[in-house]
Amino acid sequence: MAEPVHRHENSEERPRTGNGSLRLTLNGASLTWRDLASALKAERVEVELDPVSRGQMLRAREAGLEILESNPGMRAYGWNQALGPFKDRRLEPEEQLRFQVNVLRSHSTGLGEALPRRVSRLALIIRANCLARGTSGARPELVERMNDAVNLGLVPVMPGTGSMGTGDLQPMAAAGLALTGDVAGRVRGDDGEERCAPQAWAAMGRDVEFQLAPGEAIALISGSAVLTAHLALAVEEVYRQVETFLGAFALFCEAARVERNAFDPRIHAERHMPWEMQANDLILRLIGDSQWTTNEGRRRAGETAPRIQDSTSVRSVPHQIGIILRELERAREDVTREANSSTCNPLLIPDYTGEGHEFLSGGNWDATVLGHAAQSVNSCLARLAVLTKDLAARLLHDGWSHGLPAGLSGGEVGINSGMLLLHTSAAALIPEIQLLANPVGALSFPLKGGQEDFHTMAMAAVNGLRANSRRFDQLLAVLFVISGQGIHLLEERMRGLPLGTGSALIHEQLRTRVTPLDQDRVLTPEVDALTEAIGRGEFSVVVHDLLED
Repeated sequence: MAEPVHRHENSEERPRTGNGSLRLTLNGASLTWRDLASALKAERVEVELDPVSRGQMLRAREAGLEILESNPGMRAYGWNQALGPFKDRRLEPEEQLRFQVNVLRSHSTGLGEALPRRVSRLALIIRANCLARGTSGARPELVERMNDAVNLGLVPVMPGTGSMGTGDLQPMAAAGLALTGDVAGRVRGDDGEERCAPQAWAAMGRDVEFQLAPGEAIALISGSAVLTAHLALAVEEVYRQVETFLGAFALFCEAARVERNAFDPRIHAERHMPWEMQANDLILRLIGDSQWTTNEGRRRAGETAPRIQDSTSVRSVPHQIGIILRELERAREDVTREANSSTCNPLLIPDYTGEGHEFLSGGNWDATVLGHAAQSVNSCLARLAVLTKDLAARLLHDGWSHGLPAGLSGGEVGINSGMLLLHTSAAALIPEIQLLANPVGALSFPLKGGQEDFHTMAMAAVNGLRANSRRFDQLLAVLFVISGQGIHLLEERMRGLPLGTGSALIHEQLRTRVTPLDQDRVLTPEVDALTEAIGRGEFSVVVHDLLED
């Protein structure tokens, strides 16, 4: 399982506690998932360009300039030719430097809220790493300027809306304005304050202006670094939610006195699905020694007939957790590959002789694989959301809960409605989640006069996943509250029978946040506070530590 992500209360911009600093050396090939996840969480990140990669970048740059100088008729997109529908417009030597500035200004049209600072910082690191491969023709000085921004904590403010999954043009253009010291560029420092880029660079004692060389504007804004960073954050959040769900499910199992036969490892070994077996093992490590989920526990609760088996919602949990673990692992792999790839256009590639280079225009900015990963995880999350809602419902119905009071009322039933309406509010989240889980990758349409006639919509897919992740935190809070109430209502009858070791610790953590319901009261403030705690990773930490042990 992934290390849980901590989020600062009332802010998505900063890690919650001291995660220290992280040092990375960029060579275009060796960023790992752990590096990416750590960069999202670290308070400070220090990056440097590998000396060997620096030499490779210099040689590629020199080769590109030599090609253009020795072949006057040679056309290179973004170097001596304009962009998009103006690709056939040749740039004269005296126009090329001005063109780099105009590219950043014309493409910096993003809208809406800025991306989280940690996403923007990681995007800058990923783009610098991709440029370090030497296939863009950019100078090493550009990567070093980007690294300097990260090291000084001057993270460009990047707008969240604009990317169509055909390159992160708008957000990276905004980053380019900040890096070059343009008056329109904005940065956000370690203190969270937003500043004008020239003032911020000057305050750090650095050159305010940084002039992009021919071909560097397109190298900077092309590719999928912002999308990759945003998906990395989404994947980390969902890993955290899987851990949290397992904690909530452990409490549900206790409250429902589930039949543990469904979690017998021999059943899942017959399925030959490693992720499913892993999920089942995680469940057993939380509730495997519970005395509530035994015949004696069920007898104490008043059951007189054999349970035989629980509902499909209970028995399918290992399978649902298994599939989301698989899709998360695949998303990790996709993100890691993308962070170590040449995703700009054009590419400056060694020719087949091995003695020279050539410019090649292609579509390595295409983010279909990342959009597909986001949609796959989102589909799994939506299914898990429905399952979460259904599990909570079982505890509220006295025919399904095997003897708990209707509505989990702590007082007289009827006079007290218990938690029925809390569950209704949770159920209202389901259509919103299902809507946002619809695949958007097929919704392409042409832009820019038909020159860009296909778009992957990958950023929309990631945005949908992150929006559903926030809704799922609310659903988890409701399942926690309802399961905790079920345990409370059984405690007298179960005296002397311990909860599972894992679920006992999770229940203890819950009781620091929510008190049992003995008479109807307004639950919204407690549920909202619990949702915030879940979002900060408080329950993920508890479950993660239990599973690691």
